[in-house]
Amino acid sequence: MVPKSFVLLFLVSSVLAVEPGFAGDVEIVGATARENGGNWTISVTLRHADTGWNHYADLWQIQTPEGYVLGERVLLHPHVDEQPFTRSLSGVEIPRDLENVVIRARDSLHGFSLETYQLALPR
Repeated sequence: MVPKSFVLLFLVSSVLAVEPGFAGDVEIVGATARENGGNWTISVTLRHADTGWNHYADLWQIQTPEGYVLGERVLLHPHVDEQPFTRSLSGVEIPRDLENVVIRARDSLHGFSLETYQLALPR
């Protein structure tokens, strides 16, 4: 007979392995856009349970609604003790006809999060 503690441990691990809330995805808390001389500065605030060099939020992208990448910010180190955190990217060229861009974020273990963030451009 299998001890109840092993059964309970198995059930809890199974739930944690498939539960989206525990997947470790990057959360996009917010974003802002500022135009300066025809180019844009995009600032993005992320939250992620960075644990160190093996698992941390490592990139975010600015995309058109169709998925064309306009720019990306590579995050060069973990932010274990700085959550949430904001980083900016300047000099982004955004077509004049776009009213919104899409922000996507990635972590080093799970890849891109399914969550995206719609950012309206203040024109």
